[in-house]
Amino acid sequence: MCRSIKTLRPPVLPEEATDDDIRAAALQYVRKVSGFRAPAAHNQEVFDRAVDEVAEATRKLLEGLEIRGVPVRQPERARAGA
Repeated sequence: MCRSIKTLRPPVLPEEATDDDIRAAALQYVRKVSGFRAPAAHNQEVFDRAVDEVAEATRKLLEGLEIRGVPVRQPERARAGA
């Protein structure tokens, strides 16, 4: 796996991962898998969509993880409505 991708869950990352943290990890992942640091113009749309989808999957994963000694996170949408 790409060494530039850091662990985003507590206690490795003591504070909650930001959207920027998640997006940076998603970008590194897509770059590694695709083999492109910056895609050609004709691949830009699919590249960007992949980054968005990986970032969303990462958010869902982090929201759903239960880690001993760390309070369970509530999804942003649920917190906003409470």
